[in-house]
Amino acid sequence: MDSETKIHSDATNSREFNIGLGLALSSSLFIGSSFIIKKLGLRRLSEKGLRASNGGFGYLRDWVWWLGFITMGVGEAANFIAYGFAPASLVTPLGAISILVSAIFASKFLNERLNLLGKIGCLLCVLGSTIVVIHAPKEVDIHSFDELISKITTSGFIYYAIIVIVSSALTVKYLVPSYGNTNVIVYTYICSTIGSLSVICCKGISLCIRETLAGTRTMINLPLFLLVIFLLLCICVQMNYLNKALDVFNTAIVNPIYYVFFTSSVIIASAILFQEWKHLTVIDSIANITGFLVVIIAIFMLSAFKDIQITLLDVYPSKRARNREGHTDSIV
Repeated sequence: MDSETKIHSDATNSREFNIGLGLALSSSLFIGSSFIIKKLGLRRLSEKGLRASNGGFGYLRDWVWWLGFITMGVGEAANFIAYGFAPASLVTPLGAISILVSAIFASKFLNERLNLLGKIGCLLCVLGSTIVVIHAPKEVDIHSFDELISKITTSGFIYYAIIVIVSSALTVKYLVPSYGNTNVIVYTYICSTIGSLSVICCKGISLCIRETLAGTRTMINLPLFLLVIFLLLCICVQMNYLNKALDVFNTAIVNPIYYVFFTSSVIIASAILFQEWKHLTVIDSIANITGFLVVIIAIFMLSAFKDIQITLLDVYPSKRARNREGHTDSIV
């Protein structure tokens, strides 16, 4: 490859990377907002005795829930297109921004208080996501739809998909009836692991659309049809169990756990299928892992300490408060 061709290739990769980055960030904004809107809709229904956690589907008749669903659809569409421009190992971790958005909106619209530790968690969430963006692989992991289908059928991804489907089915059969309404991990595990399969479908469909627009492929082919059907099935499962989780548990609990499970599942699926990490140096790999861990710590702070009433005055009491305490001690 001569220098001119290499420069052109690098410029193309950079442009596509920036497009994917912008789409991923806008996706997080819409998805984070959708959690709050759907929660408001589910609250309206619970006041009427219609609970999604009890197997009801009354939310399908509520316009607020549908507004949240449409908002999530816009976010997922942006996320869907982003997978065609940037590596999955970049797009998926940026979902942490949706946690930040939902945490801020929850404190405003759902009266879920965001304390000092929660605000620090939001800041760490942004910092961790920034580290991931800076050190993520810039090269496109899969260059064509045919290449993706080939990797799906020849790599160990088939075994991963079987494990996810079987474990989710067993969870639905044995754990959901007993622990679904008491343990948030049950519902979030199902929608997160199944969601990792939907990411692969999104990647394939996005690549096919790009090649169709470029005139190198037609949209009418069996592999694409199978991917679309499988994607719709995955989305139905995700939406069903995510609604159950949101109905029973606090948004500040569901979102962080969902993010950790979902992102971890996608990273594992990407490592098996796309092998994106082979494009990274040791420093970039360590930085990516560090950034992801920072995000997990941030999410833990957002959820684990959400009920603790702590402010800056509790950490650094004012001079007047210290003088008052000293005066009280001297009297005693």
